[in-house]
Amino acid sequence: MLKTFDASAIPGAPKLKGQTMDMLFKGQPTRRSLLTASVGAAALIAAPSVLRAQTKELVVGGAAGHKPWVEQIVVPAFEKKYNCKVLFEGTRSLVNLEKMQKNKGSQYMSVVQMDDPVMILAVKEGLLEPLTVAKAPNLADLLPGSTHMDAMWANYLQPWLGVAYSKSAMKTPPSSWAEMFDPKYKGRIVIPSLQNTEGLPSLFVAGLLAGGTMESVQKDTDAGFKKLATLKPNLLTIYTQQPQAFNLLEQGEAWMIGPAMSSYALERKAAGAPIDLVAPKEGVFAMPSGIAVIKGAPQSDLAFAYVNELLGAELQSKLAGPTFSLATNKAVPKPEGLGADVKIHQIDWANVAAQRNDWVKRWDREMAI
Repeated sequence: MLKTFDASAIPGAPKLKGQTMDMLFKGQPTRRSLLTASVGAAALIAAPSVLRAQTKELVVGGAAGHKPWVEQIVVPAFEKKYNCKVLFEGTRSLVNLEKMQKNKGSQYMSVVQMDDPVMILAVKEGLLEPLTVAKAPNLADLLPGSTHMDAMWANYLQPWLGVAYSKSAMKTPPSSWAEMFDPKYKGRIVIPSLQNTEGLPSLFVAGLLAGGTMESVQKDTDAGFKKLATLKPNLLTIYTQQPQAFNLLEQGEAWMIGPAMSSYALERKAAGAPIDLVAPKEGVFAMPSGIAVIKGAPQSDLAFAYVNELLGAELQSKLAGPTFSLATNKAVPKPEGLGADVKIHQIDWANVAAQRNDWVKRWDREMAI
């Protein structure tokens, strides 16, 4: 039995109202039926391209831990504003770097949200497209230190590092980084390993307490290492995994963790853990959350628009609270718990990349407990 093709099944195609059946079962087609059928055929050919034009997709690579707030806050707002589809691939910064390396010249991702140390590697391999005010106007409204390496990437949020403490063990919050070194806290202090990104400022804090400046202690860490050695009697443990360390704090076995990440410590506090995070008088350290456009991005215009939105005050004001982070846009106030006059130290990540291997080797020799 001969079947007809139902053009009405194609979105946008006109209804043929039986003319196709007329052509099949009557002799010569009428002029009217020919005209109507030709319009229908044209619609069948055009429909796929129309559908493709309506389904712009932007693929963003980011951290797995960012997936909830990206998909709940960022994606709906961006898709509505730009009439597109955003696909967020949540993994780790180094995995995203590997994807860019393997697809160089034929990228499928357009934007990456990665830690600054990994951004440096991506720049060295020519994998990123520079950000400009022309393409991302909100770039002009960022705080100093928020763009890096001639604006190859920018920070959209910055978790901060302070001192986390047990509220059950300490009735008075610590006010200075120096309190971690007080002999009365023997066996009660936890610090991150230098292999952890949040562990790096341990060196800089120690250098500052030894009398250095923020600029000098990042370049020359000798004084920092010597000061850190005096902390060893106070150490309960040096961690590489945050959850285990915070379990010790929540149980009251550890009394302080420093440096401690706001995005983790304050999330635990919000969940009911008897802990808190304070900003010592010497200041806190801003941690990296970078965003960049991939060179050869398949949706370049959308990619820059996505970056621009993440750098804008409207979106950052919605994200700073749920992520327990500092915004980088000047128009967004500091989060609750951080005074307006608190000093925020920026880390020279290019210097970290150059020296970190040597620092870790010295750390392994001198800080074993």
